[in-house]
Amino acid sequence: MSRPLKWTTHGDLAITRGMAVRREEFLDFMTFQANERPLFTEIFGPIIGLKEEWHAQGATPEELDFSAFRYQAPANGGLPVSTGWTGGSKTETISETDDVLITRDAMGRTMQLNKKVATIPLPLDFPVKTMDDWLALKPHYEFAEARLAADWVTAARRHREEGRVVTVGIPGGFDQPRQLMGEEGICVAFYDQPELVHDILDTIGATAEQVLDRVSATVQIDQLSVHEDMAGKSGPLAGPKQIAEFIAPYYRRIWDMLQDRGARLFDQDSDGDMNAVIPAFMAAGVNVMHPMEPAANMDIVQVRNTYGTSLAFYGGIDKHVLRRSKEEIAAELEYRVPPMVQTGGCMLGCDHRIPNGTPLENYRFYINKMWEILERETARL
Repeated sequence: MSRPLKWTTHGDLAITRGMAVRREEFLDFMTFQANERPLFTEIFGPIIGLKEEWHAQGATPEELDFSAFRYQAPANGGLPVSTGWTGGSKTETISETDDVLITRDAMGRTMQLNKKVATIPLPLDFPVKTMDDWLALKPHYEFAEARLAADWVTAARRHREEGRVVTVGIPGGFDQPRQLMGEEGICVAFYDQPELVHDILDTIGATAEQVLDRVSATVQIDQLSVHEDMAGKSGPLAGPKQIAEFIAPYYRRIWDMLQDRGARLFDQDSDGDMNAVIPAFMAAGVNVMHPMEPAANMDIVQVRNTYGTSLAFYGGIDKHVLRRSKEEIAAELEYRVPPMVQTGGCMLGCDHRIPNGTPLENYRFYINKMWEILERETARL
């Protein structure tokens, strides 16, 4: 019989990490300007169901919120400004059972949440198929003063004073059209409706530029972040040609402005095998990537050998190994950690959420073994 779930939402799965590294050290480390001590974090935390498993195995409250574990990482300071979709109707429930929740979201999409295995719903349909569909939704992406909260300057200065990495984000150049059109829709539109894709990204880019021009003229932005999730084990859903034609001009429009004003990191989040498009995204300005999944052929040792100090990353430790033997955990760390400590520019961590079936004792071993290797290798710097 499956164990009843107590921690069922994204918020329930959030983890507690202290700030062990200030922004200056992090920025220098991730841009290969200094390498005095390695960085180590837990990026995402547990997947749904793991907390129940660990609770049954005797986890303390501090282990369940991860505050018991030692990491060496900064804190990001996000700003209350919006560069993506705004407005729309409130999410409404269509139907709900013990297992499945069906809703209609602000975009008008029918969303399905499988409550026992996920915390993020997935769309069952998409609102944009034609240019007319897009034009009806376009106002949700256009600039308005309401995109900048009244206290954004205060928030930015507080982050800076307290040592956080001042971070802003833009919608994904692949992901946002995908949210509107679906994966198949955007991939076909690159060929059949290029003017539609260009108009979507031109609109989002213009809004992001207006918002972030205002912000970066007033406070120092350290990091630009973008979420794409555009690949699986078989590779990316857009190739170098599509990136160069559609996504790179959008990225460059924002990044060139922020970089000219002192921003140092452009971080892209994408699961899956991104090897085929790393050069295209680096040409578009990206200099940090995560989470670097080994199961999808993203080997941080090989990537570092290929790109050297031109590309930083974080993650890179195979989450699936944590369910195996302690010998296999140790072998994984001995392979990946020493080269990263010696070269810098990599904040080590699991490559995504910690999977169900990971024994608490294995995670404790992973933390201890990681620090054993980190401290040994740091002594060799």
